[in-house]
Amino acid sequence: MHVSDAEFENQLLEVAQRAARAAGAELMSRWGGPLKVQTKSTDTDPVSEADLAAERAIRTILGSERPQDAILGEEGGETGAGSELRWVVDPLDGTVNYLYGLPTFVVSVACEDANGGLAGVVYDPVRDLTFCATRSGKPVCGDEALVASDVGELRQALVATGFAYDPGVRAVQGGIVARLLPLVRDVRRAGAAALDLAWCASGRVDAYYERGVKPWDIAAGTLLCERAGLVVRRLETVPAADGQVELPTGIVVAPPALIDALYELVS
Repeated sequence: MHVSDAEFENQLLEVAQRAARAAGAELMSRWGGPLKVQTKSTDTDPVSEADLAAERAIRTILGSERPQDAILGEEGGETGAGSELRWVVDPLDGTVNYLYGLPTFVVSVACEDANGGLAGVVYDPVRDLTFCATRSGKPVCGDEALVASDVGELRQALVATGFAYDPGVRAVQGGIVARLLPLVRDVRRAGAAALDLAWCASGRVDAYYERGVKPWDIAAGTLLCERAGLVVRRLETVPAADGQVELPTGIVVAPPALIDALYELVS
C-alpha cells in the first residue's frame, strides 16, 4: 500500500516522540540526584551520565524502529553514515541548567533527508510539553498550533541568544549583545538552543540568534520555526582578525519583517 509523504512524515514523528519521551524519562529519574560528570570541549562544557543514559534510550528506540537509518547524536557520534535518512539527536540540551537544577532543558530529536528536516520534536520533560513539526504539517505543542511572532520592529523584539564555551568567542559575543541590547525590547538567554527555538516558534520570544550551535542543537528547532513561518538564516564563519578569535557558524531566526535588520546587527 502506498504511503503519502505526509503519512510517512507522521510515522517518523511518532518515532521521534517516543524516543524523546524515553530520553526525558531517563533525565527526570536522575534530575536532582548525584551524577558523574565529565567535560568535553572546555572545562565549562560538561557531559553527565544522564546525557549518556538519555542518548542510549533514544538509540534503542531508533535502532528498533528504524534500523536502516543513520543516527547523529551529540554524545555517541554518527552511525550508519550514507543512509537515506538520518536522525539528529541531542539527549539533553541544557546540561549546565540540568546540573544546577534549573528547569530549562529539553530533548531534541529530528529526522532529515538530503533536502532537510522531515520530522522534529523538542520535548520539555519538566513541563511535559512536546513541540512537534513535520515538513508538510503545521507545528504544534500538544493539540495547540504554534503561532510565531510577526513583530516587524527591533525596538519591540524580545530576542533570545546563547554563548559559546570558548572564552575568546564569548568575549566577542558579549560585544554583539552590548550593541544589540539598546535597540531591542530585551534579550533572553535560556541556556538551551533547542528550547530557544521552540519558544521562538511558539511566540514566547520574537527572534533568536546564536553562533557555535551544532546540528543536534538546532535540527528539530529550525524545522519548528520554518513551519511556523519564521525565516532561518545561516551565520557564516567570521575569520580571526585584529586580535580576536574566529567566530563559528550559527543561525538567526526571526519574522520576515525583522530578519534583515537583526541579521545585520549580529552577523
